Amino acid sequence: MEDLLRLAADPTAWAALATLIAMEVVLGIDNLIFISILTNKLPAGQREKARKIGISLALIMRLALLGTVAIIVTLTQPVISILGKGFSWRDIILIAGGLFLLWKATKEIHHNVDPRAGSHDEPSAGRAVVTNFASAIGQIILLDIVFSVDSIITAVGMTDEIAIMVIAVIVTVIVMLVAANPLANFIAGNPTIVMLALGFLLMIGTTLIAEGFGAKVPKGYIYAAMAFSALVETLNMLSRRAVKKREANGHGSADQEAPADGPRMPMQR
Repeated sequence: MEDLLRLAADPTAWAALATLIAMEVVLGIDNLIFISILTNKLPAGQREKARKIGISLALIMRLALLGTVAIIVTLTQPVISILGKGFSWRDIILIAGGLFLLWKATKEIHHNVDPRAGSHDEPSAGRAVVTNFASAIGQIILLDIVFSVDSIITAVGMTDEIAIMVIAVIVTVIVMLVAANPLANFIAGNPTIVMLALGFLLMIGTTLIAEGFGAKVPKGYIYAAMAFSALVETLNMLSRRAVKKREANGHGSADQEAPADGPRMPMQR
């Protein structure tokens, strides 16, 4: 309790907390995009439940990892050497997670662009075949592990205070819970957004693999590219909506003016 009061009175601790929350929320976006795409393939009655379970498991894993900070720090120490290049457990986890993301995103893109993959029974053209609940939860757990390790190692590198890390993780997961359904519904209702989100997963997977091999990829560049792509897609959506609105108004005007273009009857006096 005394430690919490000391941190509450320390402006530096508040600054560290705000910075860490911002970083954790940004890192949580990757996790949330994957969960949204995966749960949208479930039957409608199971989607929200799967999202809540997936995000809750992310919270549990992050808090459990925070309880083993001493072990987490050792994950950055090389445990194997290949061709003179040392790899730590963190590197191995990032590479495995990146490969899984590449495989999953490529599979989903193939399903969306392959004309033979569609069927009249599918609820929407942009949605992959319905998967089962256990399979979805299993895949979410795999990615939760990857993102949780990356998240906690990032937190450990920014502050030494466990209390600040715990608060940042809890706030981040609350934000994910609030944003999960709106994001998933938005993705499900816009097929082009599905493809954009899958492209994000490809980029995130490639970044994880690069970081696993020791390449330092500035996260600011990655998220700036994602934000720019999202902005362009938003403009495209607004443009398509404006075209449909003009077409609708044009047809309405044409219907109203049609009698004026036909032959006019002479006025009777």
